[in-house]
Amino acid sequence: MAKTALITGASSGLGAEYARQLAAKGADLVLVARDRQALERLATGLRSTYGVEVEVVVADLLRPRHREKVEARVADEAQPIEILVNNAGFGLPLAFEANDIEDEVRHLHLHVEVPMRLTHAALGGMLARGHGRIVNVASVAAFIPRSTYGACKGWLVSFSRWANGRYAPRGVTVTAVCPGYTHTNFHERLGLAPGEEGVSDLMWLDARDVVAESLRDVARGRAVSIPSRRYKILVGLARFAPPSLAARIGERGR
Repeated sequence: MAKTALITGASSGLGAEYARQLAAKGADLVLVARDRQALERLATGLRSTYGVEVEVVVADLLRPRHREKVEARVADEAQPIEILVNNAGFGLPLAFEANDIEDEVRHLHLHVEVPMRLTHAALGGMLARGHGRIVNVASVAAFIPRSTYGACKGWLVSFSRWANGRYAPRGVTVTAVCPGYTHTNFHERLGLAPGEEGVSDLMWLDARDVVAESLRDVARGRAVSIPSRRYKILVGLARFAPPSLAARIGERGR
């Protein structure tokens, strides 16, 4: 699919799985995250297993100088990025009124401002070359009200739909990937042990399946990818749910 892919939040979870599956397709990688040791371990394994080149960029995307370093790498025409995967993110408790407002602001920056900036940095070179793929990892929460997390992901889906319609005719596709509950360490970072999330086992997805299906949708140039049939059905039904019912559904799980 590509010569070089840059992935944010690449040290674990979906980001690491995107790295593995893109490397298996022969893509060289630029891995971005805060944890140098985790990135280096992943990079070493990918180089050994797939024989690809892997560049490690240690950056906290909420720090302007770090983010600007990543923007410059995305825009570097001497080392072009053919696929950008905006994956970095974190969750907060659903009780907005009880959350620290500065945590909420950082949450907004990472889920909205950062992918917007990196997409802008990528577009110039991609459009000039006439090809490129941008993947924005959103969530089914974009379609089911779920505090500020759903609001941020809703913005990302709307932006991706618009950008795909505008730039796909020029060879650059933009896809919002909207997984449901997926087995990664995302919930562990919220302080939840396995089984404490309050979600039925039937609703959990495997990260490998999520990434594989989303990459097929990216290759087809789709604006929105909702991995798994059960979540496609859930999102379809949510469109007809009264706002009060949709909000109650969104409160399930933590």
